[in-house]
Amino acid sequence: MKNVSAESVDAPGLRPETADGSALAQLAQLERELRQVVRTGGDAVRMALVAVLAEGHLLIEDVPGVGKTTLAQAVAHVLECRFKRIQFTSDLLPSDVIGVSIYNQAQERFEFNPGPIFANVLLADEINRTTPKTQSALLEAMNERQVTVDNKTYLLPRPFWVIATQNPAEHHGTYPLPESQLDRFLLRIRMGYPAREDERAILRGEAGSERLAAMEPLLSMADVIELQRETQAVAVTDAVLDYELALVDATRHHPGLELGVSPRGMLMLHRAAQAWAMLEGRRYCIPGDVKRLLVAVCAHRVIPQSQRGERQAEHAEQILGEIAATIPVPE
Repeated sequence: MKNVSAESVDAPGLRPETADGSALAQLAQLERELRQVVRTGGDAVRMALVAVLAEGHLLIEDVPGVGKTTLAQAVAHVLECRFKRIQFTSDLLPSDVIGVSIYNQAQERFEFNPGPIFANVLLADEINRTTPKTQSALLEAMNERQVTVDNKTYLLPRPFWVIATQNPAEHHGTYPLPESQLDRFLLRIRMGYPAREDERAILRGEAGSERLAAMEPLLSMADVIELQRETQAVAVTDAVLDYELALVDATRHHPGLELGVSPRGMLMLHRAAQAWAMLEGRRYCIPGDVKRLLVAVCAHRVIPQSQRGERQAEHAEQILGEIAATIPVPE
C-alpha cells in the first residue's frame, strides 16, 4: 500500500561547546522564533520542541485564549510542515477526521478520500468537546502512524504530530479523555498567562497572530528527521537509566496511586529526556533532565486512589512531585 502523500527571548541553557554546532544553531533559532510569537511565562515553547525532537504528541490543557492554537500553528510554520486543524465538536464523526471511501461511478469502484489527519501537524482543537467514539479515531494514528479504513491501511506522512488542546474538565460540554487516549500523548502541559511585558507586545502586534503571519519556515522535513535521529543518539548512562526505572517503579507501588506509569510511559520519559538534553546543548542525559520532565510526561498516565474527577490532574502532579523529591538522584 502506498503512502497517502501529504502535501525574542534567547533560548536558555544552550552551550555550543557540548553539542554539534549546526544542530545547536538550528534548535536555538527555532526556540527564539517560537518565543517571539508565543509569549508565555511557562515552558510551553520548550516542551513543544521536546515533542518535535522525540516525535511525540502534545496535549495542552488550559483556559481559552492563552495561545494554545497559536503555538500549534507556529510549530507548523517554522518547520515547513503541512498543517491541518480540526475543531472538535459534539457532532464530529470519525470519518470527519480520518476520511471516507466514496463510490466512483465512472470507474465503478470505491476511492478513499483522506481526511485532515493526513498532515504533518494536526491540531485537534478542544479535543475533549467531542464524543469518545470520535476521540478513539485518533488512537491508531497516534500510536502507529497509520489509519485503517474498510480493511485497508493508509500510512500517515512522516513526521507526524498531534497537538491537541483541551479545556479544563469543569467547563461545560466536555468529555474526559480515556486513559488509553491520554497514554498516547508524550506530554501534557499548560500555557499559563503571559507576563505584563509579553502582553504589552501582544497588544502592539509584536507577538501572537500578527507575528505568526510574518514567520518564515526555518527547517525542512529532512532537517527535522535528521534532528530526531540525532536526538535518539543522545547518550544515557546506566545510572540515569536506573534513575528512570526507580521513578517509574515508585509510581506503581505508591499507596496514593491506583494506576502507575505504563511501559509506554517509561519509554516516553526516556525519549523526552533525550530531547531535553539536546535543547540544553548536550549529547548526554543527566538525572535532572528526567526529573524535570517527570510530571509533564507521567501525570496524565497515572490515576490517584479515589480521585477521579476534576482534581485528578492536580492530585497526580502532587504525588509525582513527592516521588521526584523522595527518589535519590544519582551523582
